[in-house]
Amino acid sequence: MIRNFLTFVFVIILIWGSAIKTGVSFSSFVRGLPNMWTLIAEMFPPNWHYFSYITKPMLETIRMAVLGTTAGGVAAIPFALFSSRNVVRMPMIYYPARFMMNLIRTIPELLLAALFVPILGIGEIPGILAIAVFSFGIIAKLAYESVEAIDTGPLEAMTAVGANKIQWIFFGVVPQVTAQFMSYFLYSFEINIRSAAILGYVGAGGIGLYLNNTLSFFQYDRVLTIIIYTLVVVIVIDFISNKIREKLL
Repeated sequence: MIRNFLTFVFVIILIWGSAIKTGVSFSSFVRGLPNMWTLIAEMFPPNWHYFSYITKPMLETIRMAVLGTTAGGVAAIPFALFSSRNVVRMPMIYYPARFMMNLIRTIPELLLAALFVPILGIGEIPGILAIAVFSFGIIAKLAYESVEAIDTGPLEAMTAVGANKIQWIFFGVVPQVTAQFMSYFLYSFEINIRSAAILGYVGAGGIGLYLNNTLSFFQYDRVLTIIIYTLVVVIVIDFISNKIREKLL
């Protein structure tokens, strides 16, 4: 009972201290609420004719997510194996591989796209590369944890009958983690669909570029149209992805 009370007090103090340090003001929030309702009112009704105009950039966004996730997933496979202690037993290999994954995961997609745009120019390529690098970090991390959790029985049996390292990996490791890997791949793809929608803010193409332009010109009815379109696409992809993951697992 005392422990729960002290935990509650600690959380309250933490929230209160964070609010003070970040300058959060509840009264300012209340005073700003009327402006929020004004903005929402300006969004309605959505510009339904704008749907046909943004179909092409929405397809570009989906293509960016498909290509980026695929590239990142393929690159993650060897790194997941190199990071697993039960596959590569040398610390000089799996520690640097894990460090590389941790380093990549610290860089958000928007920053990656902002770095690639000056190098490759405005368009879809920087967005694809940003998604690929981000997907690599996520999938490799989750995949190597799955590899380390596999059943070692088949591996020991293969070693006993003289299987080499390649056979050991392809017939002992890969079959045990394929379903999990595909689940992580699909999960990453769902995330990347949402992320690709905002990469246009830094010139990485897709629907985000149109969202940025409509916000800049205060065309809030078109902003709502883009939001609705993106929501529908995300819901459909999430539904399909969930059904596929249910079949895999």
